[in-house]
Amino acid sequence: MSGIDPRGAATSAGEVDAVEPAVSGTDPRDAVRADAVSDGRGTAAAGEVGPVEPATGGVELESDVAAAAGLVIDVDEENTNELNPLVPRPIDLPTVLPAGGELAPEIGDVAKIFSAPDDPAEWPAWRDDLAHWRDAARDRLDYDGSLYDRPSTRWTRSASSVALLWLWDERLFDRAAQRFDVERFLARAADHGGFDGVVLWHAYPVIGIDDRNQFDFYREVPGLGELVVEFQSRGIRVFIDYNPWDTGTRRAAHDDATELALIVGELGVDGVFLDTMKEGDSRLIDALLHATPPQVLEGESRVPNQRIQDHQLSWAQWFADSEAPGVMRAHWFERRHMMHSTRRWNRDHSAELQSAHMNGTGILVWDTVFGVWVGWNDRDKSTLRRMLRVQRALNEVLVEGEWTPLADASAAALAAGVYVSRFSLGELTLWTAVNRGDADYTGPLLDPAALTPGVSAGLHRTSSEPGASGVADARTVGEVHGVALFDLTAGRRVEVESVAGAVAAGADAGVPAAAPSSAARSHVTVPARGIAAVLQVWAEEPAWLAGLLAAAAADAPSADATFPARVAVRRIPAPSRGMPFESANVAPSGPSEGSVGATFAVSNGNPPADAVRVAAGERELTMTFRRRETGTYQGAPYVEEWKPLAPRLHDARAEQHRVSLGAVAVAAREVTNAQFAAFLAATGYRPAVSNRFLPDWVDDAAPAERGDEPVTSIDLADARAYAAWAGARLPTEWEWQVAATDAGFGRAHPLVWNWTESEHDDGITRFVMLKGGSDHESLGSDWYTDGGPREPEFSLKLLLPGLGLDRSPSIGFRLAWDLHGDDSAGGTR
Repeated sequence: MSGIDPRGAATSAGEVDAVEPAVSGTDPRDAVRADAVSDGRGTAAAGEVGPVEPATGGVELESDVAAAAGLVIDVDEENTNELNPLVPRPIDLPTVLPAGGELAPEIGDVAKIFSAPDDPAEWPAWRDDLAHWRDAARDRLDYDGSLYDRPSTRWTRSASSVALLWLWDERLFDRAAQRFDVERFLARAADHGGFDGVVLWHAYPVIGIDDRNQFDFYREVPGLGELVVEFQSRGIRVFIDYNPWDTGTRRAAHDDATELALIVGELGVDGVFLDTMKEGDSRLIDALLHATPPQVLEGESRVPNQRIQDHQLSWAQWFADSEAPGVMRAHWFERRHMMHSTRRWNRDHSAELQSAHMNGTGILVWDTVFGVWVGWNDRDKSTLRRMLRVQRALNEVLVEGEWTPLADASAAALAAGVYVSRFSLGELTLWTAVNRGDADYTGPLLDPAALTPGVSAGLHRTSSEPGASGVADARTVGEVHGVALFDLTAGRRVEVESVAGAVAAGADAGVPAAAPSSAARSHVTVPARGIAAVLQVWAEEPAWLAGLLAAAAADAPSADATFPARVAVRRIPAPSRGMPFESANVAPSGPSEGSVGATFAVSNGNPPADAVRVAAGERELTMTFRRRETGTYQGAPYVEEWKPLAPRLHDARAEQHRVSLGAVAVAAREVTNAQFAAFLAATGYRPAVSNRFLPDWVDDAAPAERGDEPVTSIDLADARAYAAWAGARLPTEWEWQVAATDAGFGRAHPLVWNWTESEHDDGITRFVMLKGGSDHESLGSDWYTDGGPREPEFSLKLLLPGLGLDRSPSIGFRLAWDLHGDDSAGGTR
């Protein structure tokens, strides 16, 4: 059995130190932070609401610098340089529960999963140990779970599927119409089985481009409140996210806790996701629980037992399970606590789905990680749909019923790597099953002793007429007039000898064995790396059962585990109002391993004499960048990796690109405020969405003293419109980079990033490569986007928000002109 030994040794993957308890603070819910707390991503200043260590967690840094700073480092953020990123870290491994269930609180209170023994003979004692541990932990903490009975937030126990959704995901945001479209998003994501909640992600990874704080990135979105209402009208709960590391942008009028309480009221959302945090501190908890409307809190990973009473949900992120499925510690401690399993960089989600299915917990669907497509394969989406149908229909059984982990599996099932758990409530007994193997299992699922007396007879007391589902074969989905068994994932009745693997079970009840013609029905199939669920009904068929069976029967499982790859394609610029563009093909741009074709607008004007001439030809160019979760042009920065941490995150990187450029002239300076004002006066140009357009201008003019400064607070479309009017276009990122090596290439002040003609779109996310850097730089966290002056080779991948949110005081632009004839000779090479 693999896992973390309670003494601190990882039994199969190296060593892990025991966790030192943090000193208790003025509020028992808080850990003391001398001056600040770091989670490895940034520092929260003293007095700010920041990531707080659990009352039993935290390892103090041993370095003199850290000690002087008074920092506490989260063990989940420990440097993983010496570990293989494709295997779980020791902190991710399941924890071994000692015989008797006695476990030190600093380990047991923050364990991810309690691993199950490999030997089925040990499972009864293991279940007793689990019960002892839970009872002792509740007594020690004087646990009060009354919050879970609060009517306004009781919905959390059934929020099985939550989508993490970038606000500007093009399934949700119609960029052409510049509006949100909930119906379109739900239709395009319907193959995930529907969502019970969405996290509307907003600021990261764009925040830091200027001085806007995380609250600005919500408050400045036109129509956001209406979007929340539209989701809620469809029965979907809405979360916003809180970034505790945002301490280097402009300060809001109130502290973070107060500001959050205000914004949840303004937007009318249902909950707050605590980015990078396991738990909120006392001020944050109190402010949100007493907000209007009352909020629920969901931490990013392994909420400690002390906080389960006021955090009704948590992520099960990067949880490694044992071969025989274990139990999630937080959900075992409080069955009403909903957990959402996720491993963001996975292309195989079968392990997460199986853990959730066996625990009666949920899934976080995150198919686009900060602009990087990591879409789910058909097999895993099929498994998710099968699981959600069961969880939504039988939520009360899963939450309120008696949960018996690892029970009742037949010997044949266990031999094939198929495991079963039981949930019972009143007249219903549900068995959940998972297949750890790579081949489908078809055969008996349950041990004969698992079936209650009389179940065999009940199997044959069915109506001879079609059941409520309208299906003609009453033996498959007919009405039940006694005790019966149903395969909820296949959508059919199950013969008793199929489930129990014992014809004698029927014979003992005076019922003849099933005829050979029913052999196809006398088996339960658990797909490879998949799940199954069997329900025993002791009375009349529940009203919902026929519909569930019909839906399951119509949705056969998929075995296709192929990754549904997407390619980011360089977009053709749309013509500006009254300013038609020509277009021309150019050579592919992007990483050599994933280059794609591209087109760009062609200019028809003449460049000024001081423009930098770039000679035509092929070049091998180096692009430097800071590795972020956004990736670069194509693909994901991490594939199947466990939690990426420094030095594999936020490190300096370089890519080689082979590009073919035409002869072009690039402006020596950025377009100024005075020049853009002349454009407005000449054309009367107004953007379709005016939000954040030149906000400090009056009567279409910037303050007089700023006439020669670069124009900013314009988006890509605004810049393209000006360029078309000027008989020019924007330079591509490669043209900009080559031109910037020329002595005649200059930068106006203040320094601002430059838009380039590099818009890409994979159908989900749109992005642009910015060049040049800026005077502005948000400090205090690695999670901020890049700032400060940058060398010509450096590129910043900026995900494009909509509705004017991409207009920034830190971004301007310059022009480019295509050269023809004699003008095309010479230039920078």
